[in-house]
Amino acid sequence: MIPVNCSFLNAIIEYCRSTGMPMNEAAMAHIGPQPAVIPNDEYIARQSRLTAQLRPNDLVILCAAEEATHSNDVHYPYRTMSDMLYFVGWTEPEAVFTLRCVDGAWVSTLFVQPKDTLKEIWEGRRPGVEGALSSWPVDQAHSIEELGSSLTEYISDSQRILLRTGVRPYVDTLVRDSVERRDRARQHFGTGPVSIEDPSARIAELRLRKSAAEIEQMRFASDVSSFAHVAAMRHSKPGRMEYQFQSTIEGFFVYAGTSGWAYPSIVGCGDNATVLHYKENNDVCEDGEVILIDAGAEFRGYAADITRSWPINGKFTEAQREIYQIVLDAQIAAIDCCRPGLAYTAPHDAARRVLAEGIVRLGITQQTVDEALDMESGDLKKWYMHNTSHWIGLDVHDVGVYKPNGEPRLLEAGMCLTIEPGLYFGAWRPDVDCPEKYANIGIRIEDDVLVTSGEPDVLTSACPKSIEEIEAITGTPF
Repeated sequence: MIPVNCSFLNAIIEYCRSTGMPMNEAAMAHIGPQPAVIPNDEYIARQSRLTAQLRPNDLVILCAAEEATHSNDVHYPYRTMSDMLYFVGWTEPEAVFTLRCVDGAWVSTLFVQPKDTLKEIWEGRRPGVEGALSSWPVDQAHSIEELGSSLTEYISDSQRILLRTGVRPYVDTLVRDSVERRDRARQHFGTGPVSIEDPSARIAELRLRKSAAEIEQMRFASDVSSFAHVAAMRHSKPGRMEYQFQSTIEGFFVYAGTSGWAYPSIVGCGDNATVLHYKENNDVCEDGEVILIDAGAEFRGYAADITRSWPINGKFTEAQREIYQIVLDAQIAAIDCCRPGLAYTAPHDAARRVLAEGIVRLGITQQTVDEALDMESGDLKKWYMHNTSHWIGLDVHDVGVYKPNGEPRLLEAGMCLTIEPGLYFGAWRPDVDCPEKYANIGIRIEDDVLVTSGEPDVLTSACPKSIEEIEAITGTPF
């Protein structure tokens, strides 16, 4: 069994009482300073782990996406590709990163937006070529304006291009044209590329196991997200709007110095809590309803992912309490399966069994436990229709194949995954007969778990989740 750790919250409350400090400031005092940035040596080691798998005539090209226009001259907030963050840590738009072997040594090159005083006056200062070369883990840096000529040269000296297509059409065209070209030089000397490979699978394997520095980024995002949920719990009161809870949570994400949300926040009350990816967040929260909030911060590209469910009025009804405790028991059982050597599916199997036992015990189904678990005819899938886990890291649904050889991957130390069982009784659904007692109750409980060589490390353990803790917190001003 994995104990719930609420010492973080208790310490904040006591600190506020003794000092009179506002809660946000007190929370930051106990969250602590931001962790150190990931050092360049680690980025270089990541590059080396990739090139160790390659041949000398390979060329790796990683592209950052271009900015997207919201309307006229207004852009959407920019977030670069996760692979660019993983190998370089570069966050500016339009960048292209390459790895190529020159005279037996691998050379890393970053193409970036050049310094431009006029654009910088309007949009902010750029590191430029000089900044990239002096402060980032690359051997060479050039202006993005030189990309075409330089890539043409790199490509002509290569035989296999490792490129994820669909990110930068210009680069895709340049590579494809080179592969398809049938000129005299190729006929005489056999030079030029002959194939394109998507490097995503290779990179995913590297990203799947987190380093100590990565875990520190994720732990900070988790602590910030935990307190944001606590603040929303204390903000609870019948009559508040879903978007007001959203603003409380996302406001603290920004206050704490993260880049904001890792994914659009889900804030659903009443029957909205039974919609798995509810996104409107514009309904009123009525007395007697349960609210479900799925929200997490992103810090230096690394995501947190937390879901908590609680009664708006601060007190679970009998029916809400019954469903909540089943889901919590299922989550605790699943977390206990986050251990090296166990299959990735072990947490899901454990959670499903506890959930099935619960709906049988409450009379929600007349099937046996084993019958309810059946993937084809079982009743559990009516009320629990998603997986228990996904990888988490630089993407909230992080990369990494779950069944690499057709069989579930075995968990290893350094892997991070979510654990998020739930039960959803949407009375609005025409496909099932919803039990009246549990109508419109939606409960999901989600934490982020690091697999270690010992006990599972719940990165989000600072966020309360027992019934007693939640009832003590909800609707109680700081």
